Amino acid sequence: MAASLVGGGPAPLGGGDAGGGGADRRWGAYGSAITRWESLTRPAPAPTDAAGRLRADFVEWMQGLDAGWVTATPGLGRPAQLTALGNGVVPQQASHALQLLAPPFPRCPRCADR
Repeated sequence: MAASLVGGGPAPLGGGDAGGGGADRRWGAYGSAITRWESLTRPAPAPTDAAGRLRADFVEWMQGLDAGWVTATPGLGRPAQLTALGNGVVPQQASHALQLLAPPFPRCPRCADR
């Protein structure tokens, strides 16, 4: 079920204006988060297709990937795109993990001579 509008009822998904006052109606409770992410990346694509199914280009956008990074791969259909995106690593998370793992580490006394 979609997020509720402030006035009640389901929030519309997909289509509509990506910016301004329309963003809150389009995204419901997630409007401010979507707006923040759009300010760092690009306008959000519609989250669902005409049949109400999750769109791979929306997942690609949520993960901060360049447009077409997965979705423009020739011969890769929607289910395979979603599988690839679901099994992938979000670049921002990977970068943060590597920063946390980067030296300097305190050296183990047994390892200091190696």
